[in-house]
Amino acid sequence: MPADQNPLSEDALQAASDIWVVFGRLRRKLRALEAAEDPGGRDAGREPSPPQSSVLRRLARNGPASASELAAAEGVRPQSMAKTVIALEEAGLVSRSPDPGDGRRQLVSLTDRGHERREGERLARQAWLARALREHGTEEEVRAVITAMALLDKVAQA
Repeated sequence: MPADQNPLSEDALQAASDIWVVFGRLRRKLRALEAAEDPGGRDAGREPSPPQSSVLRRLARNGPASASELAAAEGVRPQSMAKTVIALEEAGLVSRSPDPGDGRRQLVSLTDRGHERREGERLARQAWLARALREHGTEEEVRAVITAMALLDKVAQA
């Protein structure tokens, strides 16, 4: 019998369900941290809105993109994305430049300040999670998380 037709064990089904639920909770918790105060105290003024944070995250992960590409990826109208890009540009977090492949288009890129902001947010989330693991788990449980993450990485790369 091929491996994909073997019946699934109760433990595997429970693990899959637990992973789905816990990752969802962690994702929501970590996103909520983005709305918290700037971790390094570098940026005066207000925090980016959730749509702005999402665009910053996307640009940090995928690199420069046109406003229309960002709108499609974020599932919003081009007019809404234009407002988001303008607000991020005014905050000094993104810049626009001509697309080298099509001079009629402009590419939106993170500025140095935008990169610093994203890195600060990433480090703040990582520090929060490390503290939470230390506070709520034993050393043995934390090592078990490391082992579990290695397995999940294998699954993700399969």
